[in-house]
Amino acid sequence: MTHSLSKSAPATFQTSPAPPGALQPNAALFTALSDLLRAHAPQAALLARVGDAVLRLEDGGLEDGGPELEPPEAWLEGGEMTWLSRDGELLGLLWSEDGPVSPTAVEVLTMLLAASRPDGAVREAEVLVTQLPVATAWLTPELTFRRVSRPFLELLGLSDTEVLGRTVAEVLPGRPELLLTLQGAVSGRSVHLSDEALPPVGAQADTAGGKVRWVRGEARPYLGGWGAGVMLTLQDVSGEYERAAGVSALLDTRTPAALLTEAGVVLHASHGLSELAPQVAGQPAPVLVGAPLWAWAGFEGAPSAAVHNLVRLAAGGGPAQADVRLASGEVLTLNVRRSSENGLLVAESAGAQAGGPAPLGMISQVLALSEDAAVLVDAAGRAQLINDPAAALLGVEAARLVGLGLTRVLGELGVKVFSPQGQPLALPEWRSLPAPSCREVLLALPGHSLRHMELRLTPVGAEAGRKDGGSRAAAPAGGGLLLTLRDVTMLRRAEAKMHHDARHDSLTGLRNRVGLREDLTAMDRTPPTPGALVCLNIDGFGALNTALGRVACDRLLIGLAARLSDQVGGPGGAVARLEGGTFAVLLPHLESHDAMEAVQRALSAPLRCGPRETALTFGLGVAALDGGTAEDILSNAEIAVRHARQQGRGGIGFFTPALRAGVRNAYALEEDLGGALAAHEFTLLYQPVLNLGTGRALGAEALLRWQHPQLGLLSPASFLEAAGRSDLIARIGEWVVEEAVASRDRVRAGAAGQSAAAGAWQVSVNLSLEELRRSEGLDRLLPVLRTHGAPDIEVTAGSLLDHSEETLDMLEQLRGYGARLCVDDFGDGAGSNLSALIRFPLDVIKLHPTLIARLPDDPRVVTLVASTIELAHRLGLKVVAVGVERAEQLDVLRDLGCDAAQGYVVCPPLPEAELLAWLAAR
Repeated sequence: MTHSLSKSAPATFQTSPAPPGALQPNAALFTALSDLLRAHAPQAALLARVGDAVLRLEDGGLEDGGPELEPPEAWLEGGEMTWLSRDGELLGLLWSEDGPVSPTAVEVLTMLLAASRPDGAVREAEVLVTQLPVATAWLTPELTFRRVSRPFLELLGLSDTEVLGRTVAEVLPGRPELLLTLQGAVSGRSVHLSDEALPPVGAQADTAGGKVRWVRGEARPYLGGWGAGVMLTLQDVSGEYERAAGVSALLDTRTPAALLTEAGVVLHASHGLSELAPQVAGQPAPVLVGAPLWAWAGFEGAPSAAVHNLVRLAAGGGPAQADVRLASGEVLTLNVRRSSENGLLVAESAGAQAGGPAPLGMISQVLALSEDAAVLVDAAGRAQLINDPAAALLGVEAARLVGLGLTRVLGELGVKVFSPQGQPLALPEWRSLPAPSCREVLLALPGHSLRHMELRLTPVGAEAGRKDGGSRAAAPAGGGLLLTLRDVTMLRRAEAKMHHDARHDSLTGLRNRVGLREDLTAMDRTPPTPGALVCLNIDGFGALNTALGRVACDRLLIGLAARLSDQVGGPGGAVARLEGGTFAVLLPHLESHDAMEAVQRALSAPLRCGPRETALTFGLGVAALDGGTAEDILSNAEIAVRHARQQGRGGIGFFTPALRAGVRNAYALEEDLGGALAAHEFTLLYQPVLNLGTGRALGAEALLRWQHPQLGLLSPASFLEAAGRSDLIARIGEWVVEEAVASRDRVRAGAAGQSAAAGAWQVSVNLSLEELRRSEGLDRLLPVLRTHGAPDIEVTAGSLLDHSEETLDMLEQLRGYGARLCVDDFGDGAGSNLSALIRFPLDVIKLHPTLIARLPDDPRVVTLVASTIELAHRLGLKVVAVGVERAEQLDVLRDLGCDAAQGYVVCPPLPEAELLAWLAAR
């Protein structure tokens, strides 16, 4: 069901039963949230959990946000999203299309939502009204003040003891209309209050500076934890009335102008109009104020029928303008029109007097066509020309400002000027400013936001001002100054947004890598202080993202960001999202182990993702802040988390210089690996396999080695992982097969005269099925296999977990070229996949060295090996024991019926020449 909090329509609120002491979702809470958004973030939308419901507050309306606290898709596509969290719990999401909202709004909304949780006390929620940033009061149905905010007391100039417990009639006496309006709110209607003039009361009345305050307000019904009542909100609008009075004061100008009643009586006249009357020595000036305008002696043949006719036409509803002759013989173009205030007319000069000074001509036309705000001032600092954009910027009609000192006008309008850094600047005396010049300022106009303006000052020759010619409005002959204001607010906001976006993650609002690097650079680490940077990575993030979907996974990341942000309490702390599921937490006041424990505590509870909670594991790496530059510290933490991930899920790592050295060495090794094949640095060693029944050598396993120029002989464990990151692994595998087949043929030829079994000599090589699939390595091997016949192929037991048709076809193809297929490392856990023994065309299983190492002392392992041998024989498979190091192990395996053995007790790995010598000796 959707509830709308309309200001005009009656509002009713229903609450569901709640446990004792719980804060029910009610109108007071909705009103407080709405008022806070309007006061601090009018452009923002709020999605929050209140009780058992998720509510969405946007543009003054309240809607059902759905069953889960999940941001709409549009919020994820653009704008700025801020999470509201307390104690690791996500309370709400605040979204703004125009940029981040103020920290004050985030703090107060978080406090209000935290108090509205089911475990919050009603008393706490009621007390919150005293902390609201707007003038707010909660009234009982009898219109007695129960709670008031501090701005409310400041607006009335009263203390809480003078308000709380008293009725509205006692605090604001003599206002029957106000009481009648508030009774409408008690009956369930949202009402607006007419503007009221509040005379000084209490402490304000005792000071000389006490003055009348104009207030505007609204009242709404609400249901609180202690009963029904009214929420009264007031707004100080004294500034509007003061500005209206200031506009009237602007008639104090040298431009001929007057303020009239609809009957034509002059209420106020400018000096410029008064000075047009003929001056007779020894006689008082003709009466102007208080008399009809047409009766003034300044007009020729007063009373002037022409002026009377203009006033009558304007009072009838339309503007009127005519040339009126003055008593001095000059002609005044007089315009009479209605003002913005009901019942008042404005009479003013529509231009220069006939026979007077010449108009500003070209400058006037240029200013009229300009899109920038422009004001031309004379050498005395008086405004001579004002274009429409300038008048619109100041909120005053241009004609009313002509002839006034510009500094005075800006001061009376409440205009304030600041430097781009926010330092207040005094309004200048324009004649003292250097010109030409250009600078940027911040302009604060009453009722408007702060605007970034480019102010350009251009000198204008004497012809730009009014030349002396007997005119009372003549300017000094020194020329004037053209002020041009160009609004660059949108440009500066765009620049600020680009600066923000370049340093923040678009999804979570956290800093990104660039922003974190700047934070680390800005830290003062002299003298060295304790502190740590913890880097964390979600285990299996890619699979998690695929399983949950984008929206759900994004929400999980937002919740994780909120959880981590709660851990950064001290100054200088920060949280950053580096990429995907990788985050960094800067804790400048904790040692490395304490920082690691703090992050682990924050991550111990599951994160909510949609309708369920998701338990995650993380790889954590930590680096101290005394590790050099910002880039060094960040790199150290990432090295530590990479080390943690190598340990498996949930691993942790503390940075040490040895880890960096390992990374550096691995990189150098990978660089050297690229040229090792061309430099013929790879070699094969051969470890013979002994038939336990006959004692004869059946063949050998080819073992790859890298003869590094500086590091010596390296095993595959040192370099195959690096080779696997490129196509080099396939080329190395191709070389191994070619060399092993060639060596097999040479051994057969060399031992042909020494043994009848020389023709059966076979060599086995280890191949990765994954690499064969990925790089089409099998197709590259086919020419060798066709020409020379295949060697025996060893594949790991783990690679046979894939029961796909592709794996089966590949093994069938290898066997078709004469290869016997061996399962290596059988019995290490992954190799316990017994179904692979019947799924694929296998010939041999090779027992893992960890099983052989426990023979003959562990009777359970003896039983396991015996059972495995028996099972393999029943399936028609041969069994080879690998890693046989002692003679007693060889005897046990022979007694258990094992077919063959391989290990140092038989023979260590040998180069081909030494292998031939070993075979000859046997």
